[in-house]
Parts: sequence; structure tokens; C-alpha cells
Amino acid sequence: MPHALIVAHGQPSDPIPADQALAKYAAEVDALCDGVTVRSATLAAPDVFEKRVAELTDDAVIYPLFMAKGWFVTSALPKRLSGRNLRILDPLGVDPNLPRLVAAALRDTLNENQWTAEETDLVLAAHGSGRSRNPSAVARAFATDLAQHLAFKSTRLGFVEEPPSITEAATGLSDQALCLPYFACHGGHVIDDVPQELNAAAFQGHVMPVVGELPRIKQHIATTLSRLFHET
Repeated sequence: MPHALIVAHGQPSDPIPADQALAKYAAEVDALCDGVTVRSATLAAPDVFEKRVAELTDDAVIYPLFMAKGWFVTSALPKRLSGRNLRILDPLGVDPNLPRLVAAALRDTLNENQWTAEETDLVLAAHGSGRSRNPSAVARAFATDLAQHLAFKSTRLGFVEEPPSITEAATGLSDQALCLPYFACHGGHVIDDVPQELNAAAFQGHVMPVVGELPRIKQHIATTLSRLFHET
């Protein structure tokens, strides 16, 4: 049976919980896959990535659970493969299907709250970067593409590591507002930084799960991996 390895950055300061959480995530994707074995590794957990790679056959693929095709995906990952010529797929954040899938998840939440998009504000809480324009550019492109599927009263982008901040983006909104953490995994920024920024903004709206944790996304990853091997 072919193999796929879901890879995320992880939490360098406390690597084990994040690695265990990703293993659970991969198991859920694995259960949705047809004819593919799915495993996981975080880059931050010592030696875990190298051990998993050593177990892979040459036809295995790497699925980067990242929101941008930046340094980690294009440089760190290939280097850590130590000469293994394994195929690295495009990361979640640049998947052309992502805006449509997220729009569907947002519609579900709007319906649960009996809200309409036209009367609801959306805050996209993203990572950003003080060193590279790529992460924020990806988030801005996503916001533009999302608007083609679902038009909110306003869509506001805020970042952890660059202006405008999440606090700035979320300030002054009514309680009819959604916050979507534009992250692949439920890591330190989502656990600590995003809630702190929203509290500082006195945000009273509904906070969504991170993009990577949306049920439609897990199913999409499973479908992508299954189709990949069925077509080869």
C-alpha cells in the first residue's frame, strides 16, 4: 500500500504534544483515505521526521500542512530528506480548492448562527512574518479568492507577526462576526496569541477552528491523496 507523510512545523519549545496532535490528525485523514497509509511528523520533534522518512518507500509523498509555500516547504523539507527523492506536494495554503472549501465551512457556521454573510464581519487571523512578504501575500490572495465565493459585510486581515495586528482587525465589530484563524494547525499562536489579540479587541463574535482542522479540509486531503495514487 502506498504511503503519505503529513508534515507540519510543530512547536520547538514543547515538541511532543504538537507531534502527538499531528499523529491524531493523520490518523483521521488515514481513516478517510482509500488505499493509502497516512502517517505524520513534525519538523520540531527531534529525529521524528528522519525516522518516518526512513520508513517510507520511494513512491511515498510528503504532504506539507503549511499555509504558505515558503522556506520550510521549499528549503527545510528537501534538506531534511537527506537525499531521498520523495515527491513533496504543494502545501494546504496554496491549494486552489481551499477558498471554496472554506467558504462552505463558513456557510455552515453562518447557518448555525442564523446569520447572513452580508450582515456579518469576517476577521482572518493569520501568521504573517517580519522577514518575508510571502505568508501575508498568501493570506491576502486567499481573502480575495474567498470573496468570489462568499461576500461578507467586511473582511479584515490581521497578523501575529506584522501589521495590521489581529487586535486592529477585530476592533470595533459587533457580536455578529466570525474569526477564522488562517493556520494549518492548532499550535502555539492559535492557543496563545490569537485569543490574546481578540481579547484586547473586545471581540465578541464566533471563533472558528483553524483552517486545517475544518472537517471538509481533512476529507479533501484524504481525497487528494487517494486520487493521487489511483491516477499513477
